[in-house]
Amino acid sequence: MSSLFPALTGAPGDRVALRFGERSLTYAELAAAAGAVGGRIGGARRVAVWATPSVETAVAVVGVLLAGAAAVPLNPKSGEKELGHIVSDSAPGLVLAAAGDRLPGALAGLERVDVDPAARGPLPGTPDGSGAGDGDPVRAAGAGGGRSAPVAEAGDEDPALVVYTSGTTGPPKGAVLPRRALAHTLDALADAWQWTGSDVLVHGLPLFHVHGLVLGVLGPLRRGGGVRHLGRFSPEGVARELEDGATMLFGVPTMYHRLAEALPGDPALAAALGRARLLVSGSAALPVHDHERIAAATGRRVIERYGMTETLMNTAVRADGEARPGTVGLPLPGVELRLVEEDGSPVAAYDGESVGEIQVRGPNLFTEYLNRPEATAAAFTADGWFRTGDMAVRDPDGSVRIVGRKATDLIKSGGYKIGAGEIENALLEHPGVREAAVTGEPDADLGERIVAWIVPADPADPPGADALADHVAARLAPHKRPRTVRYLDALPRNDMGKIMKRALTA
Repeated sequence: MSSLFPALTGAPGDRVALRFGERSLTYAELAAAAGAVGGRIGGARRVAVWATPSVETAVAVVGVLLAGAAAVPLNPKSGEKELGHIVSDSAPGLVLAAAGDRLPGALAGLERVDVDPAARGPLPGTPDGSGAGDGDPVRAAGAGGGRSAPVAEAGDEDPALVVYTSGTTGPPKGAVLPRRALAHTLDALADAWQWTGSDVLVHGLPLFHVHGLVLGVLGPLRRGGGVRHLGRFSPEGVARELEDGATMLFGVPTMYHRLAEALPGDPALAAALGRARLLVSGSAALPVHDHERIAAATGRRVIERYGMTETLMNTAVRADGEARPGTVGLPLPGVELRLVEEDGSPVAAYDGESVGEIQVRGPNLFTEYLNRPEATAAAFTADGWFRTGDMAVRDPDGSVRIVGRKATDLIKSGGYKIGAGEIENALLEHPGVREAAVTGEPDADLGERIVAWIVPADPADPPGADALADHVAARLAPHKRPRTVRYLDALPRNDMGKIMKRALTA
């Protein structure tokens, strides 16, 4: 197959590929450093990467992929038990880390190789390791020493990444993502977002999952553009990078909420966001009120997309499309998407109301859960559709609106199927509500009753339960009003800002 990163030899060697704080690498330097990594991993099929938000992580993953192996990104915040499970399950040949990183005991049995961004090694791909002719930027960087990576010809179906799911219903499962899936998703997003080598992306996401690593690092490198990672997200950092030529911002709802909160007192931030070519939110639904606040202050609308570990990206709002709050756009080129009832039959209509489970099929999908043939088989229908477990409606134009997870966000109350997401958005429009989550709990009469978990804007004067119920009923429908309201100081969230509803209901 063609290279995942043609820009390593095609982009100008002095173009900046990566910048993490004050540290940066040009394409020539990245190619040479990644070549050095590839030369040190030997014949390992899978290689663990201690995935801190650093230039070393980016170099490590690119080096592993260039050498034809699969990278297993490790979350540095994982506990010993979870890390021990991942290492045992994936059986990596070694672990790559930055020289100064202290690794936990769960990794003690693995050979460690320190990643040096200043190292110079040959780019895998040709007999002499140069990867190109005499004008290759790697040669300009002084590559040539060291041994060439032992490259097996990697095909479309060969593993590129093994990314472990969150493990909310058991031990984390390793989703095996082939090279085909990475290439397809990144090229489909390039089509949807008019993404080119002229774009410079800024983000502050972790690098152990598909949003921060695949979209946020590998995406720009495949296009030949730049990545600027903030290290730690801040509105000030976003404004600084956008003012300094960055064109795109990728974030999660928590980040955009912080931007929305900061905008009224920060005209420089509003101007910087207004200059961005593309503002993209993902990993969870962006509340409507944050959409509107950002649009009003900047003149730019945030667009959303929908994907998951096993599928990479399924849908996206196009750069030249209509960015309606609440929609994640249309299926990407090559991706088939359908909504089904509980019995597997298709949802009858695209009417913006009929709720069904999303199933997808296409070249963006993973190949298997590592060492879990039964789980893999259960995840797919007999004719190859992947069961996402996400519930959605489709508008008459085919746009998809996510209403929640089947396991936690589909509430069956009084004969209706209700998605928690639309109720949460309605609650967030109430001026007395800072944060909101909605769950269902057993009810002898209704089957399930709707429960609202509220973080009030003013803890000393929270909005009353009846006022919140009337607020929702006026915006949606009477059967969607919360029957019970519980007040909290904060909602439990994971590293990506997603609300952990199982923690609420527990």
